[in-house]
Amino acid sequence: MVTFSRYVALGDSFTEGVGDPDPALPNGVRGWADRFAAALDRAQGGGLLYANLAIRGRKLEPIVAEQIEPALALAPDLVTIYAGANDIMRPKVDLEALLATYDRAVGRLAASGAHVVVFTSADPGDTRIYAPVRHRFERYCAAVREIAERHGATVVDYWHLTDYRDERLWDTDRMHMSAAGHQRMAIAVLDALGVQHDLAPLVLADPAPLTLLDRVRANVQWAIQYLGPWIKRRVTGRSSGDGMSPRFAELTPVAQVRGSAA
Repeated sequence: MVTFSRYVALGDSFTEGVGDPDPALPNGVRGWADRFAAALDRAQGGGLLYANLAIRGRKLEPIVAEQIEPALALAPDLVTIYAGANDIMRPKVDLEALLATYDRAVGRLAASGAHVVVFTSADPGDTRIYAPVRHRFERYCAAVREIAERHGATVVDYWHLTDYRDERLWDTDRMHMSAAGHQRMAIAVLDALGVQHDLAPLVLADPAPLTLLDRVRANVQWAIQYLGPWIKRRVTGRSSGDGMSPRFAELTPVAQVRGSAA
């Protein structure tokens, strides 16, 4: 097995860890990257250094502008990057220009000698909210696979991880993975890299039966609590990550990260 000593995670809320709360950790979240780093560290016998530069709400251009050079300055031998979903959900997006920027960013990372891991998006399904943009996500996923092949990157094919059809792998905001979802993603990254590991899916409680009225009430509450504020931020040009800093801006021994337990 190829071993790694310096791992840097780049991206948006997906990689920052939103949906996997831990008030004792920076930004109050843990996430799949922490879980992955801890499992990789154990698999390699310790000594892994880890940085996480991801910030929630970031679109692709700011991720490239703000995170690529700081990441390269840390001289990583392993980089994960997921970016673009926040762009795709906007009313208008130049998808081909977006993908060209992503291609250059992955190429820049790969040219440094680091092994790069990229992700397709989750399949957003054909609900009324996501159906209008599902074709964009399909094009994005096809391009990510092409970019990965061009630069020798590893692909984690989120689109085909059917486990995520289970609502319990999603946070109550229906936009981010839950703790169980983040654990499942950590496993997917380890598997994609061929790492023998000790992670197992989290045990899920049986879902409570819901009546039609229960579901209607839940949908109304979700729209008020999450969808409305999400739309307002996009209309006003604000981001959930405004004023936030990276969780681990410098390489940190994984053993010092509280989330190192499985």
